[in-house]
Amino acid sequence: MSILKHYEEKLDILKLSGNFRQFTANQQNDHWITIQNNTMLNLSSNDYLGLASKKHLAEQFLDEKSYYFSSSSSRLLTGNFEEYTLCEKTLSDAFLGRSALLFNSGYHMNIGILPALADNRTLILADKLVHASIIDGIRLSQSKYLRYRHNDLEHLSQLIAKHHDDLEINRIIVVTESIFSMDGDEADLIQLVKLKKQFPKVMLYVDEAHAIGVRGHSGLGCAQQYQVIPEIDFLVGTFGKAVASVGGYLICEPVIRDYLINTMRPLIFSTALPPINIAWTTFMFKQIQTLQKERRTLAELSSYLQSEIIQKGYSSPSTSHLIPIIIGESEAAVTQAKVMQEHGFYIMPVRPPTVPKNSARLRVSLTASIPQFEIERLVDIL
Repeated sequence: MSILKHYEEKLDILKLSGNFRQFTANQQNDHWITIQNNTMLNLSSNDYLGLASKKHLAEQFLDEKSYYFSSSSSRLLTGNFEEYTLCEKTLSDAFLGRSALLFNSGYHMNIGILPALADNRTLILADKLVHASIIDGIRLSQSKYLRYRHNDLEHLSQLIAKHHDDLEINRIIVVTESIFSMDGDEADLIQLVKLKKQFPKVMLYVDEAHAIGVRGHSGLGCAQQYQVIPEIDFLVGTFGKAVASVGGYLICEPVIRDYLINTMRPLIFSTALPPINIAWTTFMFKQIQTLQKERRTLAELSSYLQSEIIQKGYSSPSTSHLIPIIIGESEAAVTQAKVMQEHGFYIMPVRPPTVPKNSARLRVSLTASIPQFEIERLVDIL
């Protein structure tokens, strides 16, 4: 057992700091979750439009056609079923005719695109708070990289100006999320596009994981909301949240799509998702484009809770449906979360290293299916 002592000691440190994590078995029913016979309002789900539990959608989908339950191969071998072609065409038609490429997950997507595109003559400038999957993708690439202060476009502009004319750099890729997963705030996509246009070497990579389905008239994300879809070189997102499916996507120029098919290792060497998953994604992607009422409901709930949290004296930078309640110390956040759970609200604490030190928080993830009176009750308890 001595060879395992190192890992036991590391786990002990995590336990002492309040950062030890474990899997928790649960059962879910609509916007409720049951853990160890305790039923709570689920405020930790990424099912932003409340679609995952809609049984009539699954029944409608399964009545339409029979599907393969395994692709059994990568897409470059025998895994490229017609469902893939149809899904990518559906995405392309929605995103103004731009090319689309599918991936097995958002994580696969983010650890594969940048290493394929970025070489040692590429500089990546990434927002300080981009997702861990993006950070891993940057580290796997051969590129130089720098982090700019969160949502600080003046700092970003200074970094671009400093390095743009470096003869050793052929391209600069600016990487950001549109809605940030931990703070719930937004990047200024309009200003980022304006900044990009000032420098010919600059390309823009935007992750819409938490905006797809939620923002824009037909749910295509912040890029649609701010009318900048054509201006973003690498527009990526995931189907595993508001779309209630699985996988990731890239919207780009045809040459980028072809290049990634030939160079992106997680794409080339992974068995493709089963055709039934891809068909379900297409079905659900069409559904979300019609859900304007649900998007309005979610926006109204979000605005109400943001305002009430601030009035209660808490700090929260959110401008979206992801609303952190900043507590500070990890143990205090864990304690607060347990109190909320005892009152029937399943809110999880988020602690370092997921967020910076001394910024542990309760993270409220709103969905359109939650009744207004439940959020009012939450505010009363806070």
